[in-house]
This record gives sequence, C-alpha cells and structure tokens, in this order.
Amino acid sequence: MLVLRTPEDRFAALADYPFTPHYLTVIDEDGTDLRLHYIDEGPRNAAPILLMHGEPSWSYLYRKFVPALVARGHRVIAPDLIGFGKSDKPAARSDYTYERHVRWMKDWLTALNLTNITLFCQDWGGLIGLRLVAASPDRFARLVVANTGLPVGTGFSEGFNAWLAFSQNVPQFPAGAIVNGGVIRDLTPAEIAAYDAPFPDESYKEGARQFPTLVPVTPDHASVAENKAAWAMLGRFDRPVLTAFSDGDPITRGGEKAFIERIPGARGKPHVILADAGHFLQEDRPEELCALIHNFVRA
Repeated sequence: MLVLRTPEDRFAALADYPFTPHYLTVIDEDGTDLRLHYIDEGPRNAAPILLMHGEPSWSYLYRKFVPALVARGHRVIAPDLIGFGKSDKPAARSDYTYERHVRWMKDWLTALNLTNITLFCQDWGGLIGLRLVAASPDRFARLVVANTGLPVGTGFSEGFNAWLAFSQNVPQFPAGAIVNGGVIRDLTPAEIAAYDAPFPDESYKEGARQFPTLVPVTPDHASVAENKAAWAMLGRFDRPVLTAFSDGDPITRGGEKAFIERIPGARGKPHVILADAGHFLQEDRPEELCALIHNFVRA
C-alpha cells in the first residue's frame, strides 16, 4: 500500500487550532504502518469524550469543542480518520473500505484502552463510531448521535443521492467549499483553507472521494451484514443515548427516529433538533452542542 503524508507546514498557523498533536501507528492487515493523528486534551484521569468527524472534514471541526469541554473538566479526544487531517492517506481508492476503517479505528481505540467513553459522532463519525460501540459496548458510557446513520442497504435520502453524484463527478474535490456548503453560516476564508490543508493536491483525496461510495445504501453494498449485526447489538444498548440532529441537513433529516425507536438507551431522553444548523452542525452550533454534551454527562 502506497501511503501519503501531508507535509506538516500545511498545518502551520491554522486559525483556532493550537492543540498538541498525538500519533499512534495502526497496522493494516497487509502489514502497512499507518500513522493516525488525534487530539488529546484535558485531565487524563477524567472520563473521555470522543469526538468523531466525518468527511471531508477532520478534527479541525471540533476546534471550538475542545477548549469549551476541557474548561468544564473533561478529557477530550478527537482523532483524524485515516485519509483525513493529519493522519496518513493511502494513495489508492481501493485501499479504502468500510471494514478497513472500522478495523483501523478499533485498533486505535484498543491501543489507547479508553473506557467510560462519551461518544459524539456525526456523518462518517457515526457510521464508524457506532460500529465501535457495537464491537466494544462496555467501553462506552453514553452516546450523542448527530446527523448520521447506520444504513443497511435500504436506501437513503435524496440529499445523499445528490451528494454521491456530485462527489463522483466533480473534476476537483473542493473539501473546504464542501464543508462551507454544509453549514448555515459562511465560513471565513481562513476556515475554508484549514479544511483544504490536509490535501495538497488531488492525489491526497482518494479517501474523501471513496467514502460516499462506501455507504451501504443498496443490498449489494459491502458491510450491509456487518451494519445489521451492529443494529442488533444497539438494540440491546441500554446506556444513555441522545440524538442531536439539525433542521437544515437534507442528507440526514429525520434520521434521528431510527435511533430513538430502536435503541433502549434513547427512550425518554431529551432529544433535540437544532434550529438554523446545517449538515456540519458543529460549525453552526458549537456552544449549544458543548453545553448539551456536558449536561448529558453530568446528568
């Protein structure tokens, strides 16, 4: 496997991203070493809040969450998925599969030996993060599920279909502009540049290109069986589960219903729909989400 690594100078002087980098090497099944980057801030003896991003974003998406939650006494961990952010990027699209991503992140989670985790997951952070919960439920104390899903081959939204078509046909994949298009407010030029920073050229974007095709929205997709098995486990997960979807996301709108109806731990919880927030609700409502996470943990 040919692996690319974004030059460190691409991340110099990013707006509001002063965090010390942490790295851990995971080994692919073919023997390739992959360096995975993550933020780890706050007291080490505190229960961790795990923030998982989707695509084409990276841990920069949580730059406002980290200091706000650390100030409330939490340990906050935000990894970059392989192919994104400061993590290594396999160069071939065929190197990216759903199951590989789950294995990479499971190996990372096991190596850190995190327990009593509060998971906040959005977009592919949910597709992968919820699989981690299904694989190791005893590591997780509670879940906050936002603008994501766990498809099992039965289709998805028209918004997702439009995104899939765009992602596969646009000549150049404009990561920063894509994130900007998924928020209600306008990102600043510096923020857009930060979302572009991990990708010096198109060769670094194969993971971002491939991700939309991996969502198992048809019966013929890989990972349908694995996601069905994950739902079976989540159907027995009785620890607290809160949904926090937004009102302005055409891709996942209404997706909270499956989690509320199917996961025992979600019953009776104060689920919210955030107003005036897009797909990347972390950009539109960071203060509200941080308060929500903190209060959910303390409750």
